[in-house]
Amino acid sequence: MKIKFFVIILFISINIFSIFAQGPRPPIVGIFPFEVSGAGVNASDAAEATRLVISELNSWGSMTVVSGGEAGGAEYLVRGQVSRQNNQVVIRAATSSSGSGRVLNNSQEEAQTLNAISFVSLCARIVENIPFPNYLLGTWQSTINMIDGPVTCILEFRSDRSVQVERYDTWEHSGKDSLKYQAIGTGSYTYAGYSRRKVTVERREVNTDATVGINLTLEDALPNYTRVSAGGLRLLFDDARNSFELTYGALPCGDNYSGPQVYPSERVFYTKFTRIH
Repeated sequence: MKIKFFVIILFISINIFSIFAQGPRPPIVGIFPFEVSGAGVNASDAAEATRLVISELNSWGSMTVVSGGEAGGAEYLVRGQVSRQNNQVVIRAATSSSGSGRVLNNSQEEAQTLNAISFVSLCARIVENIPFPNYLLGTWQSTINMIDGPVTCILEFRSDRSVQVERYDTWEHSGKDSLKYQAIGTGSYTYAGYSRRKVTVERREVNTDATVGINLTLEDALPNYTRVSAGGLRLLFDDARNSFELTYGALPCGDNYSGPQVYPSERVFYTKFTRIH
């Protein structure tokens, strides 16, 4: 009996371990066939738009994408339209929760041709309010060593997509004078995560694990930085997800009016963060 009992406990333990080892379960996203709206586009355009959205989301590796007859059983539903307006192909999509029926967000991209549409940007908007496994949760710190001392940023990203600003130093150097204000504040963020990949942004290829938008309202900051808004940020984690770098875009924090002898560039940005909690 003791041997049998031990085998049962061992079997349960192995299964529990395997469940936790798999990590958070990815969301299931259903893509319905996009529809044609108005003249200037046809069913093949809508079918191609549907295919490109499915292909792009599948390449992220952070969700289970279903389509056709399986789409209606997904947790999150995406319905879209393709139209032509002012000589531009316009793709609109609405993302909703199947459980509540609530619309999470509406997305739109347009270009002169279907092939010119940025499906990376469109898909980032389509899924920005879907709760992916969020490796940004926690408290992160960035420090930049300046000629007159360090400037530091400490941000806590919470599960409700809010940001608590524990510290956000803003800095200015002009002539022989420098100012540093240690701000606090609150904010919000969006997060669309995927497996490590390369994307082209403004003709530049960058490595990324997520597309992030951050909006902060700061108190006791220098006047130029009472509000910080940065969208379309591309974020790259290290393998252990204990640090990340903004490979495209950055969080502004200072101005250098004194030339390269003080700091290499005219503006200062937080770009590299380390997890502290």
